[in-house]
Amino acid sequence: MSKIHYDTVSNAINALRQQGYTLDFNIEDNYVVCDSERLHLDDFAIDDVYRYEGNTDPADEAAVYAISSPKGVKGILVTGYGASSDPLTAGMLEKLRVK
Repeated sequence: MSKIHYDTVSNAINALRQQGYTLDFNIEDNYVVCDSERLHLDDFAIDDVYRYEGNTDPADEAAVYAISSPKGVKGILVTGYGASSDPLTAGMLEKLRVK
């Protein structure tokens, strides 16, 4: 996991893009998806995660994940967390949990 913390979500995304994380992933059930890429939760790793808390609004809470697969696919997943988070499957919730 990362030792650098970027001050904004945008800065984290820009830095990850420079490191080759070019796809923009979304969650669908037990998969992260982007266009034709569809990775099951068993088929990707979380290389880094950055968490951000809103100063005044809990809806501003977000997590930025750097995701890669053994096949060389690299991308970014941005999710809300806390009260503003989307419902996730138990498997995906466990996968995205920061250990």
